[in-house]
Amino acid sequence: MTLDSATKQYLTITLSYWAFTLTDGALRMLVLFFFHGLGYSPLELASLFILYEFFGILTNLYGGWLATRIGLNVLLYIGLGLQILALGMLTVDPSMLSLVYVMIAQAISGVAKDLNKMSAKSSIKLLISDNQPAKLYRWIALLTGSKNSLKGLGFFLGGFLMATFGFSNSLFALMALLAVTLLLSLIFLQPQTTTFKPKFSETLSKSRDINLLSAARFFLFGSRDIWFVVALPVFLQSQLQWSHLQVGSFMACWVIGYGLIQALTPKITRNNQLQAPSGSALTSWVAKLALIPALIAGGLVYGLDPAITLIIGLFAYGGIFAINSSIHSFLIVAFAQRDSVSTDVGFYYMANASGRLAGIILSGLVYQQQGLAACLIISSLMVIISTILSAKITR
Repeated sequence: MTLDSATKQYLTITLSYWAFTLTDGALRMLVLFFFHGLGYSPLELASLFILYEFFGILTNLYGGWLATRIGLNVLLYIGLGLQILALGMLTVDPSMLSLVYVMIAQAISGVAKDLNKMSAKSSIKLLISDNQPAKLYRWIALLTGSKNSLKGLGFFLGGFLMATFGFSNSLFALMALLAVTLLLSLIFLQPQTTTFKPKFSETLSKSRDINLLSAARFFLFGSRDIWFVVALPVFLQSQLQWSHLQVGSFMACWVIGYGLIQALTPKITRNNQLQAPSGSALTSWVAKLALIPALIAGGLVYGLDPAITLIIGLFAYGGIFAINSSIHSFLIVAFAQRDSVSTDVGFYYMANASGRLAGIILSGLVYQQQGLAACLIISSLMVIISTILSAKITR
């Protein structure tokens, strides 16, 4: 079977995104395990990722503007190169790995991740005509879902590498994978540019629906990261006595399953060849998510087996969250103007990164003060706010 040019480009972009995501997930686990082993508190662990998310906010806000000047593919190359640099910075002697130094390395990794994501998702908009919304929905769902499955595999890989090869050797292996990916991307990717050249001051969205969708995304992803990033892995290790490999494997299975459901969302939501979901469909799905974290918290408070409660509850949460995330990822690309796709997508993922940053800070702070159940209750409140905002989308 001969593939058309757009499909070849889509596959190349997807493979580059996969490789990056695999290393990003592995790096997250390596950093968590290494510094938790050094005795860092939950709040200190959360602080390691603050600059990662903060610089992700800035990258998304202004990276879209930069893409209109230098091209989407160049943005992807820069992202891969910066991730190699961030990994290399952490291979120094462990005595040099101070809190501030690691935060700076994570900041570079955060820039790299969001340049890579913005380039990949914006490029797909330029590969598909405006009269093919269902195809755009399927391609975005497949890219997003497969990426998250690879991120889950990255969590498992991080736990495996840490247990088998140690911190520094694991980082060198990840650097080698990214170097090969960068070389192949330089060879096979074709330039993706737009004629729209916005002013630097024009990076903020002027669309009401994009602004509402972005605000809903902020609370949706804050609701996930308030328990997922720091509170859950620390709880599993400190309270349930799980090993590095057990924690990495559990989180990997969660994210892999989450990614698979994302990829299958067009089938789950029963969209045919001509239709794609609207804002009202998003409202319906996010409302289904609202009570699940609070029910998990109730199970923990009232003495149900914590391992069983978390496994069942968080997989239920992950399945519905995945559908919401996939619809979100389609809607922002669909709502974005073709000529300004990178700036619209960048603004939206700025809100996404802001939500993750808020979630990470709250994850360390609330867990340290009140425990995992409190994190889950606040998660439910965030989902309710996301539901209200989604209901205001008219498009």
